[in-house]
Amino acid sequence: MYGVQDISLERIAKGDIEVNEYIVGITVACLNITAFFAALVSANICDVMGRRAAIRIGSLLLFIAALMQTIAPNLVVLIVGRSIQGLGVGFLSMTVPIIQTEIAPGHARGVFVTIENLFLNAGFSLSTWVGYAFYSFMPSEMAWRGSYIVFTGISLVLLIGTIFLPETPRWLIKNGFHEEGLATLIDLQDASDSNDEGVCHTFKEIVAAVEFEEQQGSKSPWKEIFTQYTRRTVMAFTCQMFAQLNGINAILYFLPENLIRAGFDVSTSLLYTGACSTMLIAGVIPTIYLVDSLGRRSILIIGGLGMALCLATVGGLQFHVDTLESTSPQLASSAKGIFACVCLYLAFFAFSWGPIPWLIPAEVFPLRARARGMALATGSNWFWDFVIAFATPPLSQSLRGGIYFIIVGFVCISILLVLFVYRETAGTTLEELSEVFGDVAFDNVTNVAVPDMKEARQSMHLSPRRRSTSATFGSPPLDVDMIASRSGVGMGASPKHGFKQEGGNAGWMIGRLGTMAGLEVIQEPVSESRRPSQITLMDESEEKVKKEQG
Repeated sequence: MYGVQDISLERIAKGDIEVNEYIVGITVACLNITAFFAALVSANICDVMGRRAAIRIGSLLLFIAALMQTIAPNLVVLIVGRSIQGLGVGFLSMTVPIIQTEIAPGHARGVFVTIENLFLNAGFSLSTWVGYAFYSFMPSEMAWRGSYIVFTGISLVLLIGTIFLPETPRWLIKNGFHEEGLATLIDLQDASDSNDEGVCHTFKEIVAAVEFEEQQGSKSPWKEIFTQYTRRTVMAFTCQMFAQLNGINAILYFLPENLIRAGFDVSTSLLYTGACSTMLIAGVIPTIYLVDSLGRRSILIIGGLGMALCLATVGGLQFHVDTLESTSPQLASSAKGIFACVCLYLAFFAFSWGPIPWLIPAEVFPLRARARGMALATGSNWFWDFVIAFATPPLSQSLRGGIYFIIVGFVCISILLVLFVYRETAGTTLEELSEVFGDVAFDNVTNVAVPDMKEARQSMHLSPRRRSTSATFGSPPLDVDMIASRSGVGMGASPKHGFKQEGGNAGWMIGRLGTMAGLEVIQEPVSESRRPSQITLMDESEEKVKKEQG
């Protein structure tokens, strides 16, 4: 694959594979740089087309990338496939935490995002064991292609799963679809109707926050992210930055090579890589129970202290290993010590700087700035991930164990930042967080009227089939004239809520894109003066009956 012939396991173990470390860095890091750009671009898509549409786009890109990498005939195709994979990862990593924070109750918001991190870690652990299995039982080209075959199947499952994904109630309400947002809230809270106290309170709170934010503008410009929400931006950007600078991918990306350097053979290093990955699962489990009670800041500080201690020990042991001969009896014990400390480091990271940096950016920004704030934070993650992936191979070659002490320095800086800059966000709803950051709070919650869902459904002429697809899955019909008047875009642009099938071939294409994104296409003209909640919804059979009666 790298253009080097006759690579044996012995040459790999000695590090004598004649592959330029910068080529290795590019192959690994190309995913990160495309994920960086995708995360920034996906902010507008997330706001305009919805959270669910962004997830679908990311899932489709992942599936295409998996196929390309599975059949890649050379390194160029593999790099292109990984670059496309980065685009999909950028969309998903930006959007998924937003969906989770927007559907989660305030007292358990941390649990939702942490559970996602648990499955992320389980997926990484599975990938290491799959790689080890293909290496052990198919020691040929299938040893690396097999993992991509599994990746293709999983990405297809994800793409199909987006069909059943609901839109978030906050996005629906923000874009004027109050009845659909209320129906989604009822489903999410497992309530019987809109009279449920919890549903009413959440609905009123969201509507009041949206109306308050509309007074400042429907969407926060990029400049405002840095000027009006400065502390939030610092928290979101730096927590993702230090999630990378604290060493996780510097260790994980090259863990088999690092274990070989520590003194293990190739087979044992792959086996121990799988064992290390299980610590990522074990470490995040306590966070699920503590994130909303102990708080975000305490978890980051405790985890940072543990990580610093483990990394300093690994660096010292690596310096010791480098002084030993390959036949030294101390080599085995030192290698096992490095392995044990790496496992502890991964557990501390999974407990703290693994899940929390994905939670903080998704919750600290108000609704009008959430997508762009999360995009900035996710972009920070992938940018620094790119730097780490590209810089680690040459740094490891030149500094050896010294690289771990550089990471220790970054961990100490991150702990000080949490102590003096970060605010605690646990135990509050998304709408209440404005008080945590000293913003002017909205106070018109009691003035918000909650729609009666029975009357709303009758006035909307919804049949049971239409209710299940529109309310439960959050697919409101789309008033393009209203969208254009509110967002200032023409028919050829990307409107706020969806697309209307007009304008010849261009209109048809826009309509198809809207349908692919899960948005219903309105084919009849709608008056600009009508509000979203007043739009009449009819299925084809009802429209036919009405015409016959007319």
